[in-house]
Amino acid sequence: MAVPAALVSETLSTLPGDDVRSVMWRLEGRYDLQMLIQSVRQVARGPVARLVAEGARSSHDWTEQKNALLEHYDACGATGVFMEPHQGGFLEGPKNLAMALVAFELAWVDAGAATGALAGHLGLSPIHERGTQEQQDRYMSLSAPAAPGEDRKPWRGAFALTEPIPYVGVDTGMLGGKVSVARWEPGQEPVLKVEKRGRFITNMGFANFVTAAVDSADERIKGTCMVILEEGDPGTFDRGTPTKKLVHQLSSTSDPIFSLEVPASRIVGGYSVKDGVIVPRWSHDEIIAAVFKHTRVPVGVMTAAKLLSAVEPVIRYQRGRFRGAQQARPGSPRYDLGLQVREDVLHRLVDVWATGEAAASLGFSTSRLFDELDPLEKVKFQTLQEKGITGRAELRYFKDVNARAVELVKLRAKPEAERDAARVAELEADPLVRYAILDSAGAVLCPATKLWNTGHGATVMREAVALMGGYGITEDCPGFLGHKWMDAQLEATYEGPEAVQRRQLSVCMQNEVFLAQLDAWTKELRHIASERPDTGACNLASAFVLWRYTYDHLQVATDATGQKLYQGPRQGVTFALSDALAWLMAARSLVLDVVELEQKGAENAVLAEGLPGLVRFYQDLSHVQCARASGEVGRICAELVYGYNKHPEWNADAQQACWEARELDELEDLIPGIGSCAKDVIEAGGGHPDKAGPCAHCSSVADFAALRMKLDQCLTGARLAKDRAAEALSKVMIPEALDYPV
Repeated sequence: MAVPAALVSETLSTLPGDDVRSVMWRLEGRYDLQMLIQSVRQVARGPVARLVAEGARSSHDWTEQKNALLEHYDACGATGVFMEPHQGGFLEGPKNLAMALVAFELAWVDAGAATGALAGHLGLSPIHERGTQEQQDRYMSLSAPAAPGEDRKPWRGAFALTEPIPYVGVDTGMLGGKVSVARWEPGQEPVLKVEKRGRFITNMGFANFVTAAVDSADERIKGTCMVILEEGDPGTFDRGTPTKKLVHQLSSTSDPIFSLEVPASRIVGGYSVKDGVIVPRWSHDEIIAAVFKHTRVPVGVMTAAKLLSAVEPVIRYQRGRFRGAQQARPGSPRYDLGLQVREDVLHRLVDVWATGEAAASLGFSTSRLFDELDPLEKVKFQTLQEKGITGRAELRYFKDVNARAVELVKLRAKPEAERDAARVAELEADPLVRYAILDSAGAVLCPATKLWNTGHGATVMREAVALMGGYGITEDCPGFLGHKWMDAQLEATYEGPEAVQRRQLSVCMQNEVFLAQLDAWTKELRHIASERPDTGACNLASAFVLWRYTYDHLQVATDATGQKLYQGPRQGVTFALSDALAWLMAARSLVLDVVELEQKGAENAVLAEGLPGLVRFYQDLSHVQCARASGEVGRICAELVYGYNKHPEWNADAQQACWEARELDELEDLIPGIGSCAKDVIEAGGGHPDKAGPCAHCSSVADFAALRMKLDQCLTGARLAKDRAAEALSKVMIPEALDYPV
C-alpha cells in the first residue's frame, strides 16, 4: 500500500501499553488501581489462560479445576474489590472504575472468567444498593476474602431474577417466584415461604446465598420484593442442572430450585407492618433499577477487552501468513509483511482497533462518572429523607433542581470570559444540581455502553475472527478469538438484552438536563476540532447536530396516516434513534481520551519521547471512528425523517405537481433551458419516467437536507486518516509471542 511519506512521518512504533492506558483512562496517580490491574492480570494470563488452553471450555460442568479459580480471584483482589475496608475490602470510596478494570483484565483472556469473578458482586449488589446496614455488613463481611491468619472460606453469592421458565433474560415486569407467610406468631417476626425457580443463574455451582426477586402470593404481603436465601435455610436449596452453554464455560451456570422458609428480616432493605400487612421498603424493580444502573457497564467493558486483545494476534498472523511457502523468501515483502502487503486486511483491522478503543473509552468514562455520582446520590437520599419527600413529590421537587442544572450546563458551555462566575460557583456548590447533571448523563451512558459495546462489538469481533481466516475458527487460534466471538453474543444479553437498553435510552434521552449537556458537548467538539482538526471532532459535532434536529423533528412529526412518531410503542422510531445516540457517545468518549493523551502524555516520562507519533496514530483512529459513527447517524436519521412519509405514486394528485411537456415547450421560449431542470415531466399521452412516482419533495425538512449534506462533506479527510492508521499497523513492532499460553 502506498501512502505519501509526508502523511506518515511520525506514527505508532510499538503497541500501546499500560502507560498509554493510564493516561487515557485517567489512572495516573491511582496506584491502588494500577496494582489491582497487575494482580488481576497475572491471574488472567496465568491460571485462567492455562485452563482455557487445556480445553476447560469444552465442558459446561463446574469442575475442580474451574473451582480452583475462585481462590485465585480472592488472592488477586478481584473478590474484595467490591467491599468497604471495614467489611474486608481494600479500596476506599466508589468502586465502579475498579470493577470495570477487573472485568477488562479477565475478559482480555476469557469473559467467562470475568463473569465468574464478578457474578458474586452482582449477587451482593441488591444488598449493597438497598439493603439495611445490618444486611450490608453481614453479607459483605462474609463474602470478603479471608484475612491473613483467618480460617474461613468466603461466601459466594448469586443473583436470581429471571423471566418465567423456560426462557432466559431480564424483564422486570415478567417476574417468576412467589413469597407467602408460612408462620406469623403474635409478637414474633414473620417467617416467609419462598418458592422460586431460576434459569441461567451464574455462580449456582457454589453459591452460599442468593438474592431472589419474588412476587407476593399472600394478601398479608404487599407487592414484590427481593429476599436473601441461604443454603442452610429449612427446605430445598437445589442448585439445579448445569446449563448447557456454548459460551462462558469458565463460569458456573445452572437452573436452581428454591423452596425455603426464611425470616422476614431477609427482605432486602427491610419492611414495615401496616394494618397487618408486610410492606417491603423496596419493590424488586426499584432494587433492580439501582443495581443495573451500575453493573451493566463492566459487561460492556468485557467486550471492549476482547476487541483490543485481538489486535496483536491478528497482526502476528497476517505477517506470518506466507512464511514457509517456497515463494515467500526471507527479505521479500511477502515474507516480512505477509497479508499486510494488502490494504484490505489493514483497513479492516483499523476498524477493529478503533471500535475497541471507542468501546473502552465509553465504558471507562461511564465508570468514572458513576464513581463521581455515587457520593452525590447518598446526599440526595439523605436530603429527601430529611425533608420527608417521597414518591411523586420527589419529581416535583426535582423540577426546580433540574432547571438550575440546565442553567449550570449552559453557563459552563460559554467561553470563560462570558460566564457569570459567581452564579456558576453558586450552582456548583449545590450537590443536588451536580447530582442532576451526572445522573441524567449516567442514565444514558450506562445503557449506551451496554448496547453499543456488546451489540456492535460482537459484530466487529466477528470481523477479527474473519481476519484470521480458517485459523480463527480452530481451537488453537492465538488469543482464543473464536471463543471471544461466541462469548460476545452472551454479553449482549446479560443484564438485559438490546431491547431493554434501547428502551431505557429512549426514555432517559428525553431528560432536559441531558439534552442541555448534549448541546454543550456539541460546542465542546467544535472547540476541539478548531484546535485538533485531525481528530474527526468536527465531523462528529455535525452528527450531533443532525441527531438533535431529528430528535426535535420526531417529537412533533406524524407519519403518513397522522400517527405521532415519537411515542413509546413506536420502537421503530425510538429504538433506532437510541442506536444512533449510542454511536455518538462512543465516538465522543474516544475523542476526549485522545485529547487527554495529547495534553497529559508529555508528563509521563515513558511516553514523552514517542508521544507525537502516538498521538498522531490515535487521532487517526479517532477520525476513523468519528466517520463511521457519523455515517451510521446520518443513515438512521435520514430513514426516520423521510421514511414515514408516503412515497408519491403516479396518480392524479401527484401528477398535478409535475410539469407537463406542453408547458415546458411554451416556457422554453421565455426561459431557455428550463426543460433540462424539470425532473418529472408528463408527456402528452400521459407517459412519465419509469419509476415509482414523482420525486418526493419534503420541503418541511429542508434544514435536515442541508445538515445531512454538511455531515457528508465533513467526512473530508477520514479516508486519509484510515490510510495512515493502516500504514502504521504494517510497521508497528510487536512482541515475539503473546504473554499468555494458547
